[in-house]
Amino acid sequence: MYSLDALNAELKGSSFSGKLHFSSVTGSTNADAQAAALAGAPHGSVWFADEQTAGRGRGNHTWVSNAGQGLYVSILLRPQMPIARLPLLPLAAGLAAMDAIESVSGLRGDLRWPNDLLIGERKTGGILVESKTAGEEIAFAIVGIGINVHQRAFAANLATPATSLDLEAGRTVSRQDLLAALLKSVERENGLLLDAEAVKTVPARVAEASTWIRGRHVEVHGPQACVGITEGLDEHGFLRVRTADGIATVQTGGIRAAQAG
Repeated sequence: MYSLDALNAELKGSSFSGKLHFSSVTGSTNADAQAAALAGAPHGSVWFADEQTAGRGRGNHTWVSNAGQGLYVSILLRPQMPIARLPLLPLAAGLAAMDAIESVSGLRGDLRWPNDLLIGERKTGGILVESKTAGEEIAFAIVGIGINVHQRAFAANLATPATSLDLEAGRTVSRQDLLAALLKSVERENGLLLDAEAVKTVPARVAEASTWIRGRHVEVHGPQACVGITEGLDEHGFLRVRTADGIATVQTGGIRAAQAG
C-alpha cells in the first residue's frame, strides 16, 4: 500500500507535492483527472489507485488493473507550450517511465512508438495522453501511465505478450518507489518540453532509447496503415516509415513487428 505522507515528503519542492489523490478503487484515473481538470484542478495534480475497474489504453483498449498489482496513475499538466509540441508529450512520458523503471528495478526497457513500454519483446506498460485545447493554447493534458509491477499471470490472447517488473527483476519492486521516481522524471521531462532548445532533443533521445525507431520492419495499424522499415522520427515526434511507395510520416496509430513472408 502507498503512504501519502512519505510520497509528499519525497516530492517536496516539486509540482506534485500536496496534490496527490489516492483511491483504493476507481473506474479510471484518467477519467478522474479529466473531471477534476475541467473543474479547475491545478497543474501537478495526480490521481492514482490500487485498482481500476475501467482502465483504458489507447484506441479504447482495456487496461487490466487488478488490485495491488500495478502502478495506475494519471498526471494533470497545464503546460505553457505551443500546441505543436503536444505529440512529443507521450514520447517524453515514455522516456520518464523508462528512467523510473531502470532507477527502481535496474531493468532497461524499450519504447515502442508511440506509447508502449516493453522489456525485451514483452509489454510491461503503456501511456495514454488526453488533452484539451482552447484556441491556440493547451488548456490541460492528462498523462496516464500504467505499469505492470507485481503481476505473475496474463491473458493468453494478448496482441503483445506481457510481463511485469517483478517477473523480469526476479524480486519485488516497490510501487511507492516507482511512483516517486516516475513523478520526478515526468517533472524533468515536462521542463524540457517547455524549453525551446531542449525540446528539439526529444526525438533523438527517443530514437536512442528505442529499438523500434530505426531499421525495424513494422506493420502500422490505424488510419495510416502501412508496412515498411522505420526511418526515425521527425521534429514533431511522428514516425517515418519507408514503404514500397516511399516515405510515410505516421502521425497516429500503433506499430507491431511485421509478419515474415
